[in-house]
Amino acid sequence: MTNMLQSRWWSWGFRSAVMLYFAVLIVLPILGIYGQSLSDGWSALLGNLTEPLAWKAVLLTFKLALIATAVNALIGTLAGWVLIRYRFPGRQLLNSMVDLPFALPTAVVGLMIMLLLGPRSAVGQWADSMGFTILFHEPAIVVAMVFVTFPFVIRAVQPLLEEMDASEEEAAYTMGASKARTFFRVILPSMMPGIVSGSMLAFSRALAEFGAVVLVAGNIPGRTLVASVYIFGQIESDNPAGAAAVSVLLLTFSFVILWLVSYVQARRTGR
Repeated sequence: MTNMLQSRWWSWGFRSAVMLYFAVLIVLPILGIYGQSLSDGWSALLGNLTEPLAWKAVLLTFKLALIATAVNALIGTLAGWVLIRYRFPGRQLLNSMVDLPFALPTAVVGLMIMLLLGPRSAVGQWADSMGFTILFHEPAIVVAMVFVTFPFVIRAVQPLLEEMDASEEEAAYTMGASKARTFFRVILPSMMPGIVSGSMLAFSRALAEFGAVVLVAGNIPGRTLVASVYIFGQIESDNPAGAAAVSVLLLTFSFVILWLVSYVQARRTGR
């Protein structure tokens, strides 16, 4: 009886500690952002969201995040396929480097892109000779978003490829299907839940990226001013309500994406 009581107390203590940790580090800051955005009422919130600089920054962020997500959906699927289906020298090293964007500080990523695409680099000089500039323009922002979100699609696709039943693929070949037809009719549908969920997570992450983007983005509304840089500017301008309004919009959209990812994963597992 004593052991049962001790076990219950330990279980209750662990659950309480986890819930307290979750509440302090996640729930309270989120509630604080929503509260700050509504501190002056709904009309002020709508006014901050419809302010031209704000909605132009949000629309630009959505557009560039969609482009980065499309790139990652394609390249991430191909990379996941190659890392699982092929054996070659350096494969393990490449597989471990996929998670490098998670480990690197985002400011370091921004500096790397500046050095790679800046006017003194080979790529930057080539772009100047062609009559356009990459750094502090939309292409540099897309590159930053692609880099920081690169692992999501790959890591979502790889488990599905590892779990795939080889008998279905072999049956398609036995029935005379070509490799291309087998890929699009048998393999790709099995990979699609991972591609969709990984792409949605990449899109959500790209929307909120700041550290890498702030070093390579400009500050021209509608052209280079993205939402995260706009939020930073509003904080510096002593307008926390305006920053909170845009933050709430991005946060709400991220919640919707996370719910959709959970729904897709639940459908895949049959739960």
